[in-house]
Amino acid sequence: MKVILGLGNPGREYEATRHNVGWWVVDHCADVWRFDRWKRDGDSYVSAGMIGRTHVRLVKPRTYMNLSGIALRPYVRKAGWDHSKDLLVVVDEAALQVGRYRLRAHGSAGGHNGLKSVEDALGSREYARLRVGVGPSPERAGLYRDLASFVLAPFARDEGDMIVELLPRLTDAVELWVREGVDVAMNVHNREKKS
Repeated sequence: MKVILGLGNPGREYEATRHNVGWWVVDHCADVWRFDRWKRDGDSYVSAGMIGRTHVRLVKPRTYMNLSGIALRPYVRKAGWDHSKDLLVVVDEAALQVGRYRLRAHGSAGGHNGLKSVEDALGSREYARLRVGVGPSPERAGLYRDLASFVLAPFARDEGDMIVELLPRLTDAVELWVREGVDVAMNVHNREKKS
């Protein structure tokens, strides 16, 4: 079973914020793949289905960003589930401009509290992550007093449109990760986005 964890915050006030781009991606995946309707499952919302012969669960934590790792507890205890190959975390990345994204097989949390919580839950940094750029353009960089206020602010309209336009490509990247693994997905998508 593959688990795709989209990081974000529950509540209408957070829906359009940069911090919730992980939820945008998994919502789009659920629609495109025609997975089950989202349902409450412990500390998460879950939508499940099949990609080829692989059972896939899309997961949105209900615990707020700083406690996102709690949503992984049921999977960590599951026999045969290996976070190093069975988990992909979709997360906002303020160090990348809107319209860019990067797949990684492992790495540090980079100051992101959601990733810190995931790392704590797993006891490891060995899990794939899809970092989706939410960073400001150079001309907008000085508009926010700190990183927290920036990621909790809604996208400007043109930025939101860029994310929506990027969703099909992000969904393709996630599906390739499911079917072929992180190395293949990185080789295709980390090269493709630069062209």
